[in-house]
Amino acid sequence: MATGRTHRPATRSRGIPEATVARLPLYLRALTALSERSVPTVSSEELAVAAGVNSAKLRKDFSYLGSYGTRGVGYDVEYLVYQISRELGLTQDWPVVIVGIGNLGAALANYGGFASRGFRVAALIDADPEMAGKPVAGIPVQHTDELERIISDNGVSIGVIATPAGGAQQVCERLVAAGVTSILNFAPTVLTVPDGVDVRKVDLSIELQILAFHEQRKAGEEAAAAQAGTPPPVRSTAESRKGPDGEVPAVMPA
Repeated sequence: MATGRTHRPATRSRGIPEATVARLPLYLRALTALSERSVPTVSSEELAVAAGVNSAKLRKDFSYLGSYGTRGVGYDVEYLVYQISRELGLTQDWPVVIVGIGNLGAALANYGGFASRGFRVAALIDADPEMAGKPVAGIPVQHTDELERIISDNGVSIGVIATPAGGAQQVCERLVAAGVTSILNFAPTVLTVPDGVDVRKVDLSIELQILAFHEQRKAGEEAAAAQAGTPPPVRSTAESRKGPDGEVPAVMPA
């Protein structure tokens, strides 16, 4: 089976916009649910609703994949699952290391969705000597002294950082020096990386602050509507997902 070190997905060379790439996992999640229910075809409107986007944007996104569907029939569910999985690089095995096995790191290690989506947790790594050898999700934790060897032995190109903020940059630098070129960062800090290294940041506190903003705005609208004697506006699911930069993509499939 191929590993992440020997092949990289072709989305950038094909000129697919980053915003489209960010929505592909949403389409894949919706399509996988349809496939599990043995639904053979789906219209752009139905799939757009399931993915939380508008149908015109969905059709534009799929045009980058060379898939326009069949008029009056819709999209072939299984074929689209394959197409999107291929574009995202999920038709091969991607070994991943998780660094920082505290509460969050342990929760990530126990997340059952990695394997079903093309990712294999190759190693769990922590700086605490007392954690060494302890199994988490059936995988023994290894000390950070072994980080470079583990990355080399497993051909790892994707690293997950779940350490406290103070140690995240040092861990990042070691990962990059060892050959990791993509990092998913859960530490509450901004990482500095060289060109050619991709970082995706997941900050739960920021997401909660965004939700607090929307709650405050809704409360203000409801108060104004009550004062004026008119019903408050009703938002669609797609509208509720929008932020100042457009639609907010899911950071991890459910």
